[in-house]
Amino acid sequence: MRETAGDYPQELLNLYDDYAHSRVTRRDFLVKAQRYTVAGVTAAALLSRLSPNYALAEQVKPDDKRITTEWLDYASPKGHQKMRGYLAMPAVGPFDQRARLPGVIVVHENRGLNPYVQDVVRRVALAGFVAFGPDALTPLGGYPGSDDEGRDMQRKLDGDKIVEDFIAATLMLKDHRACNGRMGVVGFCFGGGMSNTLAVRLPDVIQAAAPYYGRQADVADVPKIKAAMQFHYAGLDQRINAGREPYEAALKAADVKFTAYEYEGKNHGFHNDTTPRYDKDAAALAWSRTIEFFNKTLKSEDA
Repeated sequence: MRETAGDYPQELLNLYDDYAHSRVTRRDFLVKAQRYTVAGVTAAALLSRLSPNYALAEQVKPDDKRITTEWLDYASPKGHQKMRGYLAMPAVGPFDQRARLPGVIVVHENRGLNPYVQDVVRRVALAGFVAFGPDALTPLGGYPGSDDEGRDMQRKLDGDKIVEDFIAATLMLKDHRACNGRMGVVGFCFGGGMSNTLAVRLPDVIQAAAPYYGRQADVADVPKIKAAMQFHYAGLDQRINAGREPYEAALKAADVKFTAYEYEGKNHGFHNDTTPRYDKDAAALAWSRTIEFFNKTLKSEDA
């Protein structure tokens, strides 16, 4: 039976969140997790059980005939120069006869373009968009197959250059021959913060942004935002939620259109279906809201 957050003490889940965001080391996690061990279950076993299991991450298989996928290189002259990402779009007719579609950038967590986020790219494509997931770890060889390694790799990269890499990816997708130029962004954790950043940095490009439990932009930058915003917060995520009130006040003051949803009793990462923090009902509701939001802001005649 698949484990859920309810199978673990909240304090242990919070400790794992600190580990996943590099606020404690692996050794610190293992030492502090000792208090939650039971007969036959070590601290290392707890860490393994709380960590992603990517065998669970395929809602849309890579060879699904309803979509086409490819790995695509792109230039990032102000960032890390040569970058790579995962492109997916509906498979409808010969390429040169397809109607162009809105584009959506999918931004990964703080560990590179892992299988879960690749699957999200495919989900966005299945919903009728041209989706692109850049891999911030490209300069170091790309997502290494291990989240622990990926997390360490991403910390080694220049943060300002990473922002430029995602800006370059957005502009590339906007001009892609399958895209009609209307652009949205969705991201998770680090990617949620990047979604806010792209709304600030590319106000004339990004029309819709859907950050999931991501760090808010500087309130001083909020007046730059022209996109419609849709926020997804986990009720138990005190770290991210601490910045919510001032951010929403700034959005209201700047007359930025936004909707904020809080999923009561859910943990940071509740959309990630590869860990026990995943909540099936909350994830499904949040995702349905996200696709409806993109349909309204990027596809409708009034958009």
